[in-house]
Amino acid sequence: MKLGMLTVMMADQPVEKVLDLMVSYKMEAVEFYSGAMFPNAHCNPDELLEDDAKLKNFRKMLSSRNMFISALSCHGNPLHPDPKIGPVHAESIRKTILLAEKLEVDRIIGFAGCPAGCEKDTMPNWVHEPWPDWFPEMLEWQWQKKLIPFWKDMANFAKQHRVKYFCFELHPGDMLYNPESLFKPRDVVGEEICCNYDSSNIEWQGIDTLDAILALGETIKHVHAKDCKTYVKNARVNGTLDPKPYSDELHRSWNFRTVGWGHGQEYWSQYLINLRMIGYDYVLSIEHEDSLMSAAEGLDKAVNYLNTIILRQKPGPMTWA
Repeated sequence: MKLGMLTVMMADQPVEKVLDLMVSYKMEAVEFYSGAMFPNAHCNPDELLEDDAKLKNFRKMLSSRNMFISALSCHGNPLHPDPKIGPVHAESIRKTILLAEKLEVDRIIGFAGCPAGCEKDTMPNWVHEPWPDWFPEMLEWQWQKKLIPFWKDMANFAKQHRVKYFCFELHPGDMLYNPESLFKPRDVVGEEICCNYDSSNIEWQGIDTLDAILALGETIKHVHAKDCKTYVKNARVNGTLDPKPYSDELHRSWNFRTVGWGHGQEYWSQYLINLRMIGYDYVLSIEHEDSLMSAAEGLDKAVNYLNTIILRQKPGPMTWA
């Protein structure tokens, strides 16, 4: 396995400074945002697709540091009913595909999206229970009229441009929020539908995030290294459906934590063992969303922690460097 990071945590810093910091940490892989919901300060598809010289310099900037791009991330809601959001995010995905082809990157990370509940709705509607009866009716409409047709079309576009995997991040509020919901479009659209495994986004739903790795199996084509902590005192009273701001640390039922600060060594060691059991030998890409640590400190602690447990060598006969 290789260590990398998602650079959005340092979006306010020049890209070369970010890459030099990564080299100092002995990272080998970088994950760039390329648009939609989040800033593309380090990787702008419009600039790189329109200017061959900039694209060449961008590639040289990476190769001179012996780094590769693990994935391009384009998190958005391409199914949003607002014409100023949905189509804009969809276009960002298409541009990301075109840029991935130029950069020889074969996987893209993002969300599948969440549409309205019917044609007249103006906001997304996330259905997560079977009653009242209009909920399953809405859900069927969302799948058959919006999500499946959109991703069939996008998968065909991706094939034309040598992108092999859409690595969806399972996330509440999105149509794909647990393993079962990921397999549904995969069975219809094809093996392009894959998973970017970020356990911090699904743990608080009550999912066993170690078992989920085994259930998802070969669909996992990218991994975000990020932790989560459930605060039982609050969760016992209010449950884990918690819309309070992440900064309201004292009252939230759960929150994102830096790797190793939500779970200990036993959990993370088994996490890596389970990834290896399913054949995953790619990148652990550090993502920082811990509201109690600065990006610099969170990154430093995550790197130092992961360096003690990451499985870099493939199993086999004993060899010596």
